[in-house]
Amino acid sequence: MTLASHFSYWVTVLLLMVGLFIVMARENLIKKMIGLGIFQTAVYLLYIAPGKLIGGVAPIVGGQFAVYSNPLPHVLILTAIVVGVATLALGLALVVRIKEAYGTIDEDEILLMDARDDTSPEPEAKDG
Repeated sequence: MTLASHFSYWVTVLLLMVGLFIVMARENLIKKMIGLGIFQTAVYLLYIAPGKLIGGVAPIVGGQFAVYSNPLPHVLILTAIVVGVATLALGLALVVRIKEAYGTIDEDEILLMDARDDTSPEPEAKDG
């Protein structure tokens, strides 16, 4: 076993670490969404890599074919890609609404604004 024989797994681990780092270290919500997209791509690669056999063909029964590739991981990843794109679209729509509500997409500034709103005294209601 050489390092090159597991190249796709090394790329997967690298993408997982990069995506997770971006999500945790960045304060900009758009950058967090990009990190989430990179992380999702790594998960797709993790499922696709073992699904392809070297020398394997599509599972079409024939006398000249002996080794078949399993199509199930590819079908599952197509579904995961659709769900991932929908999740990313929803996240970006939420970022747009946050920008409209707070005037910023910086996470620390949003949390600071929320903390100020929570600690400010409530105006007292006047009687009659």
